[in-house]
Amino acid sequence: MLQRESTFAKEALRYGLIVIVLGFIVFPILWMILTSFKPPQDVMVSPPRFLFTPTLDNYYHAIVDKNFLFYIKNTLFISVTSTVIVVVAGALAAYAFARYNIGDGHILFFILSTKMFPAIAVILPYFLIFRDLGKTSVGRFLGLGLDQPGALIVSYTMFNLPFAIWLLVSFFQDIPRELEHSARLDGLSRMKVLRKVVFPLAAPGIAVTGVFTLIFCWNEFLFAYILTRKAASTVTVGVESFFTLQGILWGPVAAAATISVLPMMVFVLAMQRYMVRGLTFGAVRG
Repeated sequence: MLQRESTFAKEALRYGLIVIVLGFIVFPILWMILTSFKPPQDVMVSPPRFLFTPTLDNYYHAIVDKNFLFYIKNTLFISVTSTVIVVVAGALAAYAFARYNIGDGHILFFILSTKMFPAIAVILPYFLIFRDLGKTSVGRFLGLGLDQPGALIVSYTMFNLPFAIWLLVSFFQDIPRELEHSARLDGLSRMKVLRKVVFPLAAPGIAVTGVFTLIFCWNEFLFAYILTRKAASTVTVGVESFFTLQGILWGPVAAAATISVLPMMVFVLAMQRYMVRGLTFGAVRG
């Protein structure tokens, strides 16, 4: 009887801690969504009001007056393009490192070490490079100047590619070489082995890499703030525009933040199954 009560107490304590942790995580998001529907007189009051007459004025101000959907469109194009480049290039490079041991591990460690650089340390060289590229005809054609999408696409690709390679190497190492040898004996070329055997088996890991890369690109602020002005600004810069000299527009800020967060929340929930498979890929072996 005492043992059963002790087990029940431990379970209750564990679930209680889980509820508390989830509360700390979920409450700011719920508070942001509530604030986005509050009229101005109910936003900055003490004690906070949980019961109020909801309004859509904040969303109207964000979408119509501030044209926030323009930032969403820019962010979607830049993030998706950079993610596709990172996943394709990272998968090919990671496969080469996993199968051929290029550089005896030293090159792979060097590539990973580039991810350790803080973004603030390289933002000035990036700014100067893209400023000069924007003055050339080729740079303007490829959109590699300041306040052009290409500058952010290249920057995000360079910063995310080391992480993608490092993450994908372990997934390719867990795929048995015998499967590739059997496919080659069946007459498949190297590229067909990659396309029909290796990449489908590594799909969970590739999906995880794509999710993390897309989230980073969507949430990045420093490069977007320094390398853009208006035409190529992303949602993080768009939210910052609500901080005016007259004060912070908390209602529209909450509305804009809700609009920018919802696409990533829906995307992560849709990819949750693949993320779980990818994060546990290779963890259990026979």
